[in-house]
Amino acid sequence: MFSTLRTAPGLRHFVGRSSLTSSPRTISSAALTIEHTTDTERYANKPKNEDLQFGVTLSDHMLMIEWNKTNKWSAPKIVPTRDLKINPAASALHYGLEAFEGMKAYKAIPDESLRLFRPDLNMARLQSSMDRLEMHGSSFDSNELLECIKELVRLDKKWVPYGEGYSLYIRPTVIATHPFLGLAAPDSMLLYVITCPVGPYYKSGFNPVRLTADTEFIRAWPGGTGNVKIGGNYGPTMKAAAEANANGYNQVLWLYGDDDSVTEVGAMNVFFFLENAETGRRELVTPPLDRGDILPGVTRRSIVELAQSWGEFDVTERFPTMPEIRNAAKEGRLIEAFGAGTAAVVSPISCIRYQGEDIEIEATGALTQRIWDAITGIQYGKIDGPVGWSVEI
Repeated sequence: MFSTLRTAPGLRHFVGRSSLTSSPRTISSAALTIEHTTDTERYANKPKNEDLQFGVTLSDHMLMIEWNKTNKWSAPKIVPTRDLKINPAASALHYGLEAFEGMKAYKAIPDESLRLFRPDLNMARLQSSMDRLEMHGSSFDSNELLECIKELVRLDKKWVPYGEGYSLYIRPTVIATHPFLGLAAPDSMLLYVITCPVGPYYKSGFNPVRLTADTEFIRAWPGGTGNVKIGGNYGPTMKAAAEANANGYNQVLWLYGDDDSVTEVGAMNVFFFLENAETGRRELVTPPLDRGDILPGVTRRSIVELAQSWGEFDVTERFPTMPEIRNAAKEGRLIEAFGAGTAAVVSPISCIRYQGEDIEIEATGALTQRIWDAITGIQYGKIDGPVGWSVEI
């Protein structure tokens, strides 16, 4: 796909099939150029795998693609990781016009091949988030952006740590760079992708979380932005999380409505495995996406599809309520509960505080462990998953 043009020692440009003088109106991996870093200190100073902290150590290179109203998408370029230069009036800084994604590259356990997990879903969600913020240009060819991201990972492949639980976290981000203090759709944007090596979410086995649903705050609501991944969804949760921590709980279980329906946990989707009081059947329950206040998580979708394929219990997308969960626990019908997301895969829940009462839940449950084994097995190439889930780079 790429040919090489040498320009100076330590600097190479990979140029695709398109003309060097034309700028594509949509993202084109064929126009991608690469500027190699000459900095050897960043990698030399990288922490040991066991000392990696999430989001602290950035890898050598980043992907940058600019968009403006006149010329649309510019040619993608991979450059040494650097600080951004941005106008202080940029609308991302004033009105939260920013969308992002979270995904990972894995080094397969059997052969050390590089893999992504269902990256097409991340690309589609990024486009949806941009569209919700009226960021024009969201209809780019997602496969072309994905090809650029793959090349970024290939270039920094030495940054992908080996071992189960280790990965290269990938953060595609779009910010409005339009230098305008008026409230309007941006005339210019920057799409960039940074990566960082990360270690296991759990250093030694599962660490079940204790939650509180006793908060005055609401994460999302119908007609809002809970179903897209934008910065404005996360900043307002910090106060509630800090109050939960101060009271001895790890995270907040978010509720909505007069019936106290459960929506999400922290920044993750949530699942309950219980015996349905009406049917007497075992049921895996997670809130549905049709109300518009639930993030369509990649891990969430994968769990639903895997559990459905097993055919061993009912898999239902509906809003469980906290009175229902409390009653199920009291009657011995609540089997287990867990959060789900890219960072942790699954996070077992051992307690939920609701209306001043701690509801204790057995953790870690057998289903939580089974889901962990299945998804991480696919991610690290230890088992074959459904077609298209594990994408080799």
